[in-house]
Amino acid sequence: MATRLNPYLSFDGTARQAMEFYKDVFGGTLAVSTYGDVGQPDGPDAERIMHSMLETPTGFTLMASDVPPGMEHARGTNFAVSLSGDDDAELRGYWEKLSAGGSVSVPLEKQMWGDVFGMCTDRFGIPWMVDITGAQS
Repeated sequence: MATRLNPYLSFDGTARQAMEFYKDVFGGTLAVSTYGDVGQPDGPDAERIMHSMLETPTGFTLMASDVPPGMEHARGTNFAVSLSGDDDAELRGYWEKLSAGGSVSVPLEKQMWGDVFGMCTDRFGIPWMVDITGAQS
C-alpha cells in the first residue's frame, strides 16, 4: 500500500451523519467503526464513531471520527492531516520530523486496533495523525 495523505475531521457525536452526508455529496464507499466495534461494546460511547473513511470514485479520501471520550471538541480545531500506510520506516521518518519542535498528544505506539498510531501538532500548529498499518512495534 502506498502512503496516503488526506484530511481527518473530528466531530462531537455527529461523525456518522456528517460522513453519510459527504457520501451523498461525493459518492463512494463509506467504512465505519464504532468504539463498540473495537473493544468497548457496552460502554456509553459504543455507538460513537472511532474511525470512518470515505473513498470516492474520483480518488478523494476523507476520514473522520467522534472525539474520544474525555477529549474536548472545539470548532476550528476539528481537523488533522492524516498520513497512513504500511511503510514503517517512511512513516516513522515523517513522524520524527513532524513532531520535532512541536507537541505529541498520542505517542507513536501500538494501539488496540493493531496499528502503530500517534498524534502530534507540528511547530506551526498543524495537527497530524500517523498510522502505520501492520507495524510490529
